[in-house]
Amino acid sequence: MTFLLGVAIFVLALLISVMLHEAGHFLTAKRFGMKVTQFFVGFGQTLWSRVRGETEYGIKALPLGGFVKITGMTTLEEVDPADEPRSFRNQPGWQRIIVLAAGSFMHFALAFFLLIVLAAGLGLENDNSTAIGTVDSCVPASVTALNNQSCSGSRGTSPAQLAGLKPGDKIIAIGGTRVRNWTQLGAVIRAQPAGRATSVVVQRDGRQQTLSVTPVTVPGRRGSYLGIGNDTIFQRINPLRAVTYAGSAFGQVVTESVSGVSKLPAALPSLFAKDRAKTAAGQVGSVVGAGDTAGQVVAAKIGWQSKVAYILAIIISLNIFVGIFNLLPLLPMDGGHLAVIIYERCRAWLARLRGRPDPGLVDMRKLIPVSVGVFALLVGFSLLLIAADIINPVHLVQ
Repeated sequence: MTFLLGVAIFVLALLISVMLHEAGHFLTAKRFGMKVTQFFVGFGQTLWSRVRGETEYGIKALPLGGFVKITGMTTLEEVDPADEPRSFRNQPGWQRIIVLAAGSFMHFALAFFLLIVLAAGLGLENDNSTAIGTVDSCVPASVTALNNQSCSGSRGTSPAQLAGLKPGDKIIAIGGTRVRNWTQLGAVIRAQPAGRATSVVVQRDGRQQTLSVTPVTVPGRRGSYLGIGNDTIFQRINPLRAVTYAGSAFGQVVTESVSGVSKLPAALPSLFAKDRAKTAAGQVGSVVGAGDTAGQVVAAKIGWQSKVAYILAIIISLNIFVGIFNLLPLLPMDGGHLAVIIYERCRAWLARLRGRPDPGLVDMRKLIPVSVGVFALLVGFSLLLIAADIINPVHLVQ
């Protein structure tokens, strides 16, 4: 049930993102006096709709996106002469550019807002702690069982539980090696000889205690295993610092998104590889993969703050990626239409320099083959990613 809750949360967040994207187009088009006849979430058969003023609002059967229909988007559309003055194609270039870019802007604005909420409301993770958050009950039978937090076919009780370690214990040292943060702790645990008892110094109720623990191995996993999870500490920062953090984190996600796009060709051969998670293909996925990750996060044995932080990170990354991808100069995406308008304005400027009349709008009929080709490529690539996420999903490493 918790897994399905995570998927439901992701789907809801995706639908809200779609609505905001279309709202960006809708509100700016309305602001400039363009005629907007439809505002729909989803595609396919209409489930519900209502007409208010000159616009029909509604929900369609397939929640795979959304659309806003603005009269006269291209030269291909037949428009009633009475509506032509309010058509999209009849407006100044700068207004059309704003309307087209408004969709991606809404994705960016939502991501920036959520980054501020994350920093000022929930808090940022502080890894300078060795406090135990969870103690596993068993030794997983494999890495897959470990990732899925399954005790099916387990190899016995976990070393941590056998040693008497408890949530809230702060580990001071293992095997005589002092540890100051969770990264050091993980490295020291993995380095301990499996099957040999070693000392663990913990702080419990204000006093130090020394326990004996015997690490084990999990088939397919490097290093020794104890069966503990960290108790992540979140620290809130003031709103001004939160804005600064949001700007920095936003730039980092943009860089990662651009890098992810550049890795797509190299990722294709490894989408169905057994070790996909360790290749470039482990860094790319579809909305199905993102939904699966959200489900894994909610089902994971971690604190609620960590779950919220992970879910927000998924939503933030998705919105920034979609915002950037949508601006690529490829028809039929908004970026392709932006490129056409910029080309029209440059052509008009050159014509003025030569003392010639404005050549007018681009004949979109000539671009139909390009638009259809790109659309088919995007659909095919999306289906390939979805198939990979269903057949060969990437699991979170616990």
